[in-house]
Amino acid sequence: MKKLHLITLGLMMFSGLASAAGDAYIGEHVQTNIRSTDSLRNGARTFMNYCMGCHSMEFQRYNRVAEDLGLTEDEMMNGLVLTDAKFADKMTIAMDPQDAEQWFGKTPPDLTVIAKARGLDWLYNFLINYYLDPTRPTGWNNLTFENASMPHVLWEFQGMRKANFNVYEDEDGNEHKEFIDFEVVEAGSMSEQEYKDMVRDLVNFLDYSSEPAQLIRMSYAPWVLLFVALFTFLAYLLKVNYFRDIH
Repeated sequence: MKKLHLITLGLMMFSGLASAAGDAYIGEHVQTNIRSTDSLRNGARTFMNYCMGCHSMEFQRYNRVAEDLGLTEDEMMNGLVLTDAKFADKMTIAMDPQDAEQWFGKTPPDLTVIAKARGLDWLYNFLINYYLDPTRPTGWNNLTFENASMPHVLWEFQGMRKANFNVYEDEDGNEHKEFIDFEVVEAGSMSEQEYKDMVRDLVNFLDYSSEPAQLIRMSYAPWVLLFVALFTFLAYLLKVNYFRDIH
């Protein structure tokens, strides 16, 4: 648990440093529903197939995810897990950190608590705001996190786009660029809304993984409210009884 807290703090510090370097572009706000089992399952499927090749989730276990998402062991291990991992294993990856740093310039971070460190809107906009940039080693850049080392792994779904900017100079001669819009270069296999729905489900799953206990907490909420209502009613009856002879 102590190690988890340290990693959360580290990610938050990294997020703060990135924000200090420039304001992140947040063009849309995401509306997730962590109570939607279908959304969480879709997000888990996307994560297992397209994110887990590079990003681990080492503070989460397959059996815990299966239990929370209402999946059997067979559905989890044969339907979602693409490695020879065991049901009770942590969600780690085989990629060597040194190799990852050589390939990408830095080791891809563990994503267990990334939703807490970055925020849901940031994650959503990061995943929908990739654009072609031939000056970058990967050929991609990102409007929300400029010069990100992560390539656009979901490009086949979203397609290829280039970003149009308005470049201008201020009174001091400093150059600035203002985002105008995206221009589609090659359409993806999904429509714009379908892709955004897929990303929304992925962000929803990352939100759940950052604090799985929130599902339990939310399940208790109706009973807590019922108890409060009942206690308030009984307290009112007690008050009436105490003060019935006082005029």
